Amino acid sequence: MTVSRQPASGLVSAPETRPVVARFAPSPTGLLHLGHAHSALFTARHAAAAGGRFLLRLEDIDAGRCRPEFEAAILEDLAWLGLTWETPVWRQSARLEAYKAALDRLDAMGLLYPCFCTRKDILAEIAASPSAPHGPDGPLYPGICRAMDPGDRAARVAAGVPHALRLDMAAALARLSGPLVWHDAAAGPQTAAPTLFGDVVLARKDIPTSYHLAVTVDDAAQGITLVTRGLDLFHATHVHRLLQALLDLPTPAYHHHGLLTDDSGRRLAKRDNARALRTLREAGVTPAEARAMAGFPDP
Repeated sequence: MTVSRQPASGLVSAPETRPVVARFAPSPTGLLHLGHAHSALFTARHAAAAGGRFLLRLEDIDAGRCRPEFEAAILEDLAWLGLTWETPVWRQSARLEAYKAALDRLDAMGLLYPCFCTRKDILAEIAASPSAPHGPDGPLYPGICRAMDPGDRAARVAAGVPHALRLDMAAALARLSGPLVWHDAAAGPQTAAPTLFGDVVLARKDIPTSYHLAVTVDDAAQGITLVTRGLDLFHATHVHRLLQALLDLPTPAYHHHGLLTDDSGRRLAKRDNARALRTLREAGVTPAEARAMAGFPDP
């Protein structure tokens, strides 16, 4: 089996003077595969090379998809790879009050609004506007509920109509006094352009937070000074940098590494059971061989 690796996967130092605190933060929604192994090893080895700390955080807020057996498998697979981490392991499901506090703060600034739209509503609105702007994740939310009558909005909330909470991007940007920047060890200095995502969701209808909000709040709470993650999440940093500014949170350094791909160039996914660490282990692959397959052969 051959696995190719995209550029920007080496250990490249960033101009960071604080002690390095890095984390690997998988979601227990399936078995870890070689791509996860690459990310975990990348983070752990980067932290070790700097004499820093390596943390494990479980992003388990999606109760509909997360499973205890997958959480157990994550811990088992990482230990099999030879990794160790500080305890206790943080779980996002135990931090809902922290996310609520952040949402309350943003709401007090007048930066949030409830969104009652269904996916069908949004798609219909976008279809009616062929020139609708697009972002990294596709067409941007067209602002249907942002323009809703305040009385109608309040009545729907009072009636318990399910709704998400969106960030009013224009109002948020109006609070800034200058450009937002961050440093990526592979890509260099960056200037945030959060408008790429439009009025991003910060709390879903079924989950009282979102990836963007939870990861930003948790990284600050855990004192993370270096965020390592795949290139597929590079653009998310635009939103995270804005939230850091709005919530007066510190900005870590970043290193977005390359992604492992299969022989056809397709990014590895949890549905690809052939490259799951558990499958490889059951087939007799050793931890050293798995580390090499993930792009980190032993010296």
